Amino acid sequence: MVNGVRALFERATAANTPAANGTSQVGPGFPSDRASAFAAQFAGVYLNFTAADAASRAGKLGPFLPDGADQQFGWDGYGRLGAVGVQPYDIEVIDTRNAVVSVVFQTGSRRLLLSVPVYYSGEDAGRKFVVSGRPALLPAPAAADLPQVASPEGDAAAEAELKPQLEAFFKAYAQGDTQALKRYFVAGKTLPDLGGALTFGELKGVVVPVGGATREIQAEVVVVWIVPTGATPSADPTADPSAVGGRLEQAYRLTVEKQGDKWYVKDIRGAGRAVG
Repeated sequence: MVNGVRALFERATAANTPAANGTSQVGPGFPSDRASAFAAQFAGVYLNFTAADAASRAGKLGPFLPDGADQQFGWDGYGRLGAVGVQPYDIEVIDTRNAVVSVVFQTGSRRLLLSVPVYYSGEDAGRKFVVSGRPALLPAPAAADLPQVASPEGDAAAEAELKPQLEAFFKAYAQGDTQALKRYFVAGKTLPDLGGALTFGELKGVVVPVGGATREIQAEVVVVWIVPTGATPSADPTADPSAVGGRLEQAYRLTVEKQGDKWYVKDIRGAGRAVG
């Protein structure tokens, strides 16, 4: 059966030359999503091995491989490899039965791709998918170059007004203090809070663009959270880090509205802005 599956794959490959650079080809009738999930699950087993765990790995690989295939699928039983963050990345559909799935993963400090040939036996078959050939390790694409974006013109007066109010808001937002939060939300507005999962440390900076009574604060509210270690966390940002946990800087967008001399929060989201 190994040779039969391999022959099917080789004939399909010869008749349908893949596009360069991993460009996906859409083939009618091939279940890409399910094949990608199958390949990612296979990769999670295939990419993790130690000599002490060889027998267990062989048993886990079995459901993915053709009958009669090498139980370790090319590994000689020595060395070790560990992979995390295993996710489908791309799929190159060759025809209604064959595809090559690219799976991205992290090993140590490196991101890599695993190319997995997959054969689909059809809806009526008992086993839908099988790995039809040896996988291949490939470099993952490099990170994109992020264009520089000019910061918006800031309203210094609004920033001075907002900073102390936002410090109190984020403290209540972290603690899940619903009564205190009512003071900071626009009348009639309620938003989910963090319910005490984290402790507010400090507000490092606020940039408020020039505008009217309603402002969109774009990605410039930076909060330092004190992440609990398991013990009751301290709100004191100068406390011993081993006692209070780590400090994690994050960024938020808020829509705020001024009523009288106070600002109120209408919405809070993760930071993000369009770049060219």
